[in-house]
Amino acid sequence: MGDSRSSGDRHLFLVARKPRFGLPTACPSCLPVYLYLKLANADFSVEFDSSFPDSDHIPYVEYGESVALNNEKGGVIELLKEEAILDLNAKHTSLAIPDLVSTKAMVSSWLYEAILYELWIAIGGDVAHNIYFSDLPWPIGKILHWKKIYDVKKLLGVTKVNCEEREFEIYKKANEAYEALSLKLGDQVFFFDNRPTDVDALFLGHALFVLHALPEISELRSNLLKHDNLVKYAEHLKAELQLDSTPSSTQPSSSSKDASTPSAPRRKPSSGWGSKPNPKPKKEKTEEEKKFRRRAKYFLATQLVAVLVFLSLMGVAGDSEMDDEDAVDYDEE
Repeated sequence: MGDSRSSGDRHLFLVARKPRFGLPTACPSCLPVYLYLKLANADFSVEFDSSFPDSDHIPYVEYGESVALNNEKGGVIELLKEEAILDLNAKHTSLAIPDLVSTKAMVSSWLYEAILYELWIAIGGDVAHNIYFSDLPWPIGKILHWKKIYDVKKLLGVTKVNCEEREFEIYKKANEAYEALSLKLGDQVFFFDNRPTDVDALFLGHALFVLHALPEISELRSNLLKHDNLVKYAEHLKAELQLDSTPSSTQPSSSSKDASTPSAPRRKPSSGWGSKPNPKPKKEKTEEEKKFRRRAKYFLATQLVAVLVFLSLMGVAGDSEMDDEDAVDYDEE
């Protein structure tokens, strides 16, 4: 569909988060990178990593001896273009660069902030939990989830004082972006010259996540559904790129080898799976062993409580600090 530049016969490896909601990867940061590779007709395989659910270096692409990380130099797509590995924009002879840059900035900032707000603050935690933390033990997943909510609030500047104001601003910008993109797209297949660009990868990833991952109560989803051409655009390309199933080239990463994780292949039981060996007689635990196990449980419980108390105090301190800053700014004005 698209054209790659200088990629040659090099095979790429995309490391992303696991598939969910009928999408090849349910991570809103990973999906645009996956779509960029698909639109560029790149030769690539996908590996799923669930060991670092809160890491910002995922997604990343391995190519030869190099790695393009999500948290470096504007992200994976910009690095692939900079290193002349894949550049969807290179084949556009009449591409209006200022228009492209401004459209991409709108998608990368306004719509990205709206996704963060919806996923971590506005709606319940089930969607985020399924994407990032469902493979982790409950206490660890819960703690990381709370930490991520705290980080997102800090990133978006959301406090108890200004939460309604910030929500209005975020949704207002998202609606303005949808209206501008709807006018820009019209009845075209792609946003620029009827050929794919990185804008298509970014917005298509956003739209498919909003339509398929977010619940019906999502305000962002309701606003996107008001623009028929954007919805048709997303669903048409989803079918065109055959995104309804997990990629056939998907391989489990070394960090996801455990058979209990969704990214690991299920092993077929052997023909003798029904026959069980005779169980060995259980060894009776001594009183010292019982006492040691009880102490170990108490130790783990107290450590967990200490972590929870620390995180709660950190959240209260962070919110009060941000509230104080708002109050100071207000007084100064």
